[in-house]
Amino acid sequence: MSEAQEITRKAKSNLAFALLSLPKENRDDVTIFYAFCRRIDDIADEPDQAIEEKAAGLDAWQKVLEDDHAVPGSLEAAVLGLRAKHDIPKEHFINLIRGCRMDLEPQRFQTWEDLQTYTHRVASTVGLVCLPLFGAKHPGSPAYAEKLGHALQLTNILRDVSEDLDNEGRVYLPIEDLQRFDYSEEDLFNHVYDDRFKALMQFECARATGLFAEALQLLPHSDRRPLMAAEIMRSLYQRLLEKMEEDQFRVFDRRYKLSKARKLGTLVIHGLRVRF
Repeated sequence: MSEAQEITRKAKSNLAFALLSLPKENRDDVTIFYAFCRRIDDIADEPDQAIEEKAAGLDAWQKVLEDDHAVPGSLEAAVLGLRAKHDIPKEHFINLIRGCRMDLEPQRFQTWEDLQTYTHRVASTVGLVCLPLFGAKHPGSPAYAEKLGHALQLTNILRDVSEDLDNEGRVYLPIEDLQRFDYSEEDLFNHVYDDRFKALMQFECARATGLFAEALQLLPHSDRRPLMAAEIMRSLYQRLLEKMEEDQFRVFDRRYKLSKARKLGTLVIHGLRVRF
């Protein structure tokens, strides 16, 4: 088993699950890219390392991508081979590293527009890289990938509010939105769960729901088959968002997730839609 396959096997994420819908030749390429994403994300999130060590780890990856040189047989070499094979702009990979750098120290996002810089780097860029790996060719597909990335990452942010607070005090909800509902950052750290918090989360939920709807409208018909894995992700995360909304966003005392049966059902439904 390759290093990339081993990383993906251990991850057990929704994206790793969605890879099951891909033909083997596409799945192998996406597995390499997923392992790259997992590796740099793990560097940024390593709890027992100093910021300087994390930055050095990301620097090493960026140098590999800029110099196009890596030890044969390594994950780095596999990533360079993947990039060359599909002629993917190296800027996409470096943007992902820039997004991970933004997590090295706690920061705040004043507005939704500010937050979109982050969501573009860590999520929309993933979609842009995946387009050629999936075999998507329509010129409209990048707009779909961009919009879907914002929606997926915003859903992650809502689900992980409490977890992010515990992880070096990370707050991704825009300060402007907290102020809109008279809900302070101190309230957030104190896990104040009241009507103000529920209204804030409902506001962000509506924003994410709108982004998912816009992404679906942008999905080119001719790329529906190659983008089935992306559509599985959209369906899973939309359901996750609905689950949080139905439960009134009790993110301080529970972590929302979907059952394996739900994931398998989504996989089957999308497979049938594409086939028939």
